Amino acid sequence: MSLSLAPFLTVWAVLAMNIASPGPNVLNTITTAMGSGRGPGLASALGVALGVGLWCLAMTLGMAALFQIVPVMRTLLTVIAIGLLLWFASRYLGSAWAGWRHGARNIAGRAGLGSRASFLRSLSVNAMNPKALTTWVVILSLFPVARARAGDIALLGVGAAAIAFTIHAGYALAFSTPPAARVWLRLAPAINGGVGLFFAGFAVKLALGLLP
Repeated sequence: MSLSLAPFLTVWAVLAMNIASPGPNVLNTITTAMGSGRGPGLASALGVALGVGLWCLAMTLGMAALFQIVPVMRTLLTVIAIGLLLWFASRYLGSAWAGWRHGARNIAGRAGLGSRASFLRSLSVNAMNPKALTTWVVILSLFPVARARAGDIALLGVGAAAIAFTIHAGYALAFSTPPAARVWLRLAPAINGGVGLFFAGFAVKLALGLLP
């Protein structure tokens, strides 16, 4: 490993906030656990982890090659990341406001799924989730991809997958019953609000870094 631990911790913190926030992957894991049990719920968590790891490797290797060919892309990516972070922040804060205004809504469990079906479904949800692509564009503006070696990229991917599995396994284990899911729904606006403020702060930090 050639890089210090600091950029890894920054990326993993941003990733953890995004993975933990309510979205298609989280709802899929929770509804799977509610309707089909903890085993399929954990299989769903494993699917998310694999999907996140693959996104990490694909985006990191692709961006590393691009930065070598067109160095100015690093600055362009930072500008794009600032816009995406502000967009994320507005979406999360809007969801938080809507949740506080309208209150928690019921969600139905997805019954009849085995572990294999849950794993494949989770992997497909992750692959088709547009938030995954935009999230990695943001993340790679924070990570020194151009200086990263194979060991750095491997560590980044393994860490990202481990974080994804830990968070989703926690959801599968803790929110596998309707009462627990209702508690989560009541907390969702506060989670969204905190994530929105977190992303807005990161956008400001990146923008300040571009100033001469």
